[in-house]
Amino acid sequence: MASSSKRYDAMVAQGRPELDRRQFLARTTGAATALTIGGGWLGDAALHQALAETTALPSADANPESVVKKLFDSFSEQQRSAVCFDWNYVDPQRGLLRTRVANNWNITPQLINSDFYTDDQRDMLRAIFEGIIHPDWHERFDQQLTDDTGGWGHEQSIAIFGQPGDGKFEFVLTGRHMTLRCDGNSSEHVAFGGPIFYGHAVNDSESNDHPGNVFWPQAVAANGVFDMLDGKQRKLAIVERRPREQAVAFQGTSGNFVGIPVTELSGDQQAHLQTVLQKLLEPYRQSDRDEAVAALKAQGGLEKCHLAFYSDGDIGSDKVWDNWRLEGPSFVWYFRGEPHVHVWVNVADDPSVKLNA
Repeated sequence: MASSSKRYDAMVAQGRPELDRRQFLARTTGAATALTIGGGWLGDAALHQALAETTALPSADANPESVVKKLFDSFSEQQRSAVCFDWNYVDPQRGLLRTRVANNWNITPQLINSDFYTDDQRDMLRAIFEGIIHPDWHERFDQQLTDDTGGWGHEQSIAIFGQPGDGKFEFVLTGRHMTLRCDGNSSEHVAFGGPIFYGHAVNDSESNDHPGNVFWPQAVAANGVFDMLDGKQRKLAIVERRPREQAVAFQGTSGNFVGIPVTELSGDQQAHLQTVLQKLLEPYRQSDRDEAVAALKAQGGLEKCHLAFYSDGDIGSDKVWDNWRLEGPSFVWYFRGEPHVHVWVNVADDPSVKLNA
């Protein structure tokens, strides 16, 4: 309980009291209880249940794929020629455009808030965005967009690949610190429709406590695992040099993974790592969470992963690690927190899936 109270106080200090204290404690302690019943390690079914029960989507939540179809049908021929592409369209400079991910890019030049779209189409674009993101996170993503781009639609653009309602299709939303996808399970093997990216820069170079950064609590949770490690475990977990941040391609079962193997964690440490995974998945709709958990299970679960904390880039040299990575054969969640937050996510049930970054 004390640690949850400190986490809440930290959120308030950063100007982000999204929940009142009672709601916050009920949510965090309830999740922790669910994750540690029996003193052990949550199985995949229990993780699905915990994610569904602690932050379930309202039943009235709209299906964003159906809105993508409606948006596609509303386009003029001029609009379709500009932002709609064949499923496997290859851009001469950027490669297979549908699967590309980057920290700051526009998939097409037509911005959402431009005259290129009608008011109704902009409303549909917002509905798709809100359908991908869990309602509890709408306000936080809007804060990120305000800080990074001046607000929703100012620097974001979209593309649609394939033909909604007739076989495979995928909607991709891009901009500074954002790559999001909506695919109706068209993309085989991958979670989230493919690699995604999120980030936030309240300031370009943030201080060690990252005040106001909506994603920093994820790193706080991960550092909670580090705090539980003994000296021998910490030597395994700390890695001196960060990789190139775009280096999130899958290594497969024979990969050269750095950091501490999850199998070297005790039961209570593993249980806390499960809460970290839950926190990483929390911003997204239930179907995407479920896909990610299923993909992780297919490669052997968290037990096949390594957890690394990078001493390189420790802001303020406070040993609260700003940069860390959870990685398995076809699971990469790389949190780069220096000089500000960039997070690269690549999850699939098959390590042969290629990355275009």
